[in-house]
Amino acid sequence: MKKIVLIALFLMCIVGSASAYQLYLRCPETVQVGLPLKCEIDSNLPAGTTFDVVVYQSGYTATPLKRQKTTIQENHLTQYQLFETKGLPGGQYKVEVLFIGPDEGRLSDDSITLQLPRLLDRSGEITITSPMTQTTDEPLRIEGSITKVGNDGVEIEVSGPDGVIFGPQWIGTKLYVQSGAGEFTQQVSVTKPGDYDVTFKDAKGYVGVKTFKVVALATSVQTTIPTTTVTTRPLTTVPTTLPTTTQSPLSPLPIVTALSLVGLLSVILMKKR
Repeated sequence: MKKIVLIALFLMCIVGSASAYQLYLRCPETVQVGLPLKCEIDSNLPAGTTFDVVVYQSGYTATPLKRQKTTIQENHLTQYQLFETKGLPGGQYKVEVLFIGPDEGRLSDDSITLQLPRLLDRSGEITITSPMTQTTDEPLRIEGSITKVGNDGVEIEVSGPDGVIFGPQWIGTKLYVQSGAGEFTQQVSVTKPGDYDVTFKDAKGYVGVKTFKVVALATSVQTTIPTTTVTTRPLTTVPTTLPTTTQSPLSPLPIVTALSLVGLLSVILMKKR
């Protein structure tokens, strides 16, 4: 089909038809939320022609969500526009080509400038039971279940600040009899804080993405209080100085008495002779 379109565009370029140009916008009818919405654009508009490709969320009023410019090149090869759908709700969307100038009036009646893709959201089928915020001191624990998976297993891929760090790899699931869900558990080593996206796929295809936040382990800061060393010197015993006794000169009375006694004894002795 694409070859036929390209041949038709090429033939129209050869004949130099100036009456109308063709533009064909093609988007998939459905896409899983979390996967990019990829649209193709073929046109024989003159090189340099620029227009916007706008994605709207359909409802009572169309709300523009994303807008990207497209410029026709000299080789008129198919161009692609990718729109991120992560975080968008499921439902009907509209993709439309909007011209900045009067170029829209130059398009042929068979040109296609509008598409209505539907986003399928299966992320609600994923239940996470491990903490959504974890620390770098332990492996990232990815634990939970997926609706109706049973024992069929699930494919996961983990990407973080440095890109993909695990998978894509299938891991086993265990049937939860009460609901038919498949329970899974997986540990992945992480060394850097940041957001880690875990992408889930089952046998039916893409299921969804769950984002874990990994934070650095808080370390307690110890405040060191400088210790003042008090050196205690032993008490020095100062000897008590006794008062110096000043020897008083002998009183003359005792001396006189002694001399008198000596004299008296001398007289007595002489009489006895």
